[in-house]
Amino acid sequence: MKDFENKVALVTGGSRGIGRAISLELARRGATVVLSYAGNEAAATETVKLITDAGGKAKAVRFDVADSAACNQAIDEVVKEFGRLDVLVNNAGVAIDGLLMRFKDEDWQKTIDTNLKGAFALTRAVSRPMMKQRGGAIVNVSSIVGEMGNGGQSAYAASKAGLIGLTKAVARELSSRSIRVNAVTPGFITTDMTASLTPEQKEKMLTAIPLSRIGNAEEVAAAVAFLASDSASYITGEVLKVNGGMYM
Repeated sequence: MKDFENKVALVTGGSRGIGRAISLELARRGATVVLSYAGNEAAATETVKLITDAGGKAKAVRFDVADSAACNQAIDEVVKEFGRLDVLVNNAGVAIDGLLMRFKDEDWQKTIDTNLKGAFALTRAVSRPMMKQRGGAIVNVSSIVGEMGNGGQSAYAASKAGLIGLTKAVARELSSRSIRVNAVTPGFITTDMTASLTPEQKEKMLTAIPLSRIGNAEEVAAAVAFLASDSASYITGEVLKVNGGMYM
């Protein structure tokens, strides 16, 4: 299925984990994928190679999503090079955990700047070219933690909950130009973030998941691709849970 043929997609944090899975899925379905990374050039190069070796089209760009000027420049360069930008996936994020009473201001700010401000800045930057082409799809990767909260993750939960509010507000604002804005909220997914969990922690987690297993990045990527595709042409402002039933 090549439902993204002749379309251009930007996936932030697209070199590893869920971001890599999203980049691979969109490329498999025909998109030219521009994936951003913050520092791990080797991972970004590997992801591009995985896509091109499979016959797809991709390039990696390095910039900090917390830097609004860098976001503006990245969008401008993508549109200048490819002539359009059809899909934006705001996936880049950080998770700095810690109890509220000991949490540092700088860690709070870094979390909000990366997870929420970055998505805002990129969405603002992409709105102009998408409005000009009268169409586009934006998908924000939030989290189950933004819906139900989690002890020791006040900053992460706040940033991901903010993404949901941003999604709904911008969906209303841009709908008249046929720009759709949706979000996915992954539950516990096999990524670098969950790899450090102990067997006991994983077992406890599984008891709270009706499907009795941890999800994988490809399942999140499939949900993102659906929301970005024409198959979801009448869906905007929606939050799609990908959590195995953990939070309904």
